[in-house]
Amino acid sequence: MKPGYTTPLYLLPFDHRQSYLSGMFHFKPPLTQEQHDLVASSKRLIYDGFREAVSGGVPAAYAGILVDEEFGADILRDATNSAYVVAVSVERSGAQEFEFEYGDAFAAHIDAIQPTFAKVLVNYNPEGDAELNRRQAARLKQVSDYCRAAGQRFMFELLVPATEEQLQHLHGDKKAYDSQLRPPLMRRAIRNLQDAGVEADVWKIEGLDSREDCEMVVDAVRRDGRQDVSCIVLGRGADEEKVAGWLEVAAAVPGFIGFAVGRTSFWDAVAGYQANRITREEAVSQIAGRYRKWVSIFEQAREGIAPATASKTQP
Repeated sequence: MKPGYTTPLYLLPFDHRQSYLSGMFHFKPPLTQEQHDLVASSKRLIYDGFREAVSGGVPAAYAGILVDEEFGADILRDATNSAYVVAVSVERSGAQEFEFEYGDAFAAHIDAIQPTFAKVLVNYNPEGDAELNRRQAARLKQVSDYCRAAGQRFMFELLVPATEEQLQHLHGDKKAYDSQLRPPLMRRAIRNLQDAGVEADVWKIEGLDSREDCEMVVDAVRRDGRQDVSCIVLGRGADEEKVAGWLEVAAAVPGFIGFAVGRTSFWDAVAGYQANRITREEAVSQIAGRYRKWVSIFEQAREGIAPATASKTQP
């Protein structure tokens, strides 16, 4: 199957595992059954927020979720039966080097779920450890080859963390890294991975501040005849204003078809519910409102409505 996906894609990701367990619940694996059920229940709350947003007008054909099998198996089944776009995590959570969550059985797990997308998250800096990058690329090619052979869509979440040397060059200025070094490094990473045989349908890209950088990334993912391959912008857990800015920039660039904004959508609501500050219904509605807001911002920016108007969209 030739790689590509060009339909608008508005993704609510909540496949967070290790960071979610420690940051939200202060749990450490292995979990008790009670702890596992509490985490799974919180993910059901997020899913209910997604469904409320769709009921409230988010286009169902473009609406999707990204969730893990460990805590979201029931959600994956329900979302698939409801004909939503469904993405499932393949990577082991919290690992700095890409590894399969279910080892050699990764393909069997994807086959059993039949998602729209199999998704990987990878830390890959082209100026980082060359042997690490080689090992990761070899494993990622396994996923890519399986997806191509099985007619399965493949989503690649690319994170390009700075090396110590790169940060030292910028005197430790992480903002300077994000604006000056990260965009060209992302392009190189994409090209390196493509050259290694990794073919994604959708690249999940860290937010970029300029149109030119977005265009550069699209050129990379669509090079050499990959004209139907697309990008979505991820939220990085940033504040609402920053996320809105990234969405406005990306939406105006052909090749960016949507977004995947997770923690900024659900974290405050889940935390408020867990602390008994708000009811479950209020938490669900907060998540639905945030998700609807991202859709509104992206669609208005894509249609050329002034960003100042779009950023004032209310939940």
